[in-house]
Amino acid sequence: MNKRIILTGAAGGIGQPLALALAAQGARLVLVENNQQKLDEIYQKITDRNGFAVPIQADLSNTDEVQSIIQRTYKILGGLDILINNAGIMDFTYFERQDTVRIEQMITTNVTTPLLLARAVLPHFLAQGSGRIVNIGSAFGAIGFPHHATYCASKFALRGFSEALRRELLDSGVGVTYIAPRATRTALNNNATNQMLAATGANMDSPEHVADLIVKAIVQERKEYAIGAPESFFARLNGILPRLVDLGLRKQTLIGRQFL
Repeated sequence: MNKRIILTGAAGGIGQPLALALAAQGARLVLVENNQQKLDEIYQKITDRNGFAVPIQADLSNTDEVQSIIQRTYKILGGLDILINNAGIMDFTYFERQDTVRIEQMITTNVTTPLLLARAVLPHFLAQGSGRIVNIGSAFGAIGFPHHATYCASKFALRGFSEALRRELLDSGVGVTYIAPRATRTALNNNATNQMLAATGANMDSPEHVADLIVKAIVQERKEYAIGAPESFFARLNGILPRLVDLGLRKQTLIGRQFL
């Protein structure tokens, strides 16, 4: 994969193994991450393996960062082939307990900034007649899961955006891929989340496994890819018979309350 790639959330739970997997395939990476220490760590790991990476520290809850990221990318790489919107934040909480600042931060990081990054690269992609926008969503982008209301809202939005933009770009040479991991063992989950997932018997994947599947989906130019057969079936069922899913999630809802 000799591609020029922007990867946001590059030092996060999925981001770090994804960055390493892409670099191993020859990708030239712009690593975007808010945590400077973690950014330095993943940059060093890639360069130690003779990979090519450029670290950019940026707070993606601030939309003013978007143009700077794109300008620096084109200045350093001379172009771009793939944008991977991977950065995201999540809360496991009662919706009424979330304050306005946190809700705005989550929507900006998970929705607004990915859209603005996509809009910023799109003119370049259209001019060259190629390119791919990859949006990392969630199983919660197809199933409204209790105690994750704002997170679900953000991932539903990202899934809808990906679908609409893909159709809009018909015959343009520019592709859009939406990938929906299920629960993954990352720092995105706090202790309460992990306890809830264990108590409900949720399937969880390693970030390395998810990263490998993301790379395969990109190489195969998949339009949509849901990770985990039971979860993808449940998501389809939710689209057809949501009341049945309501009943199915009743037990998880009651269990989840024990950890809030």
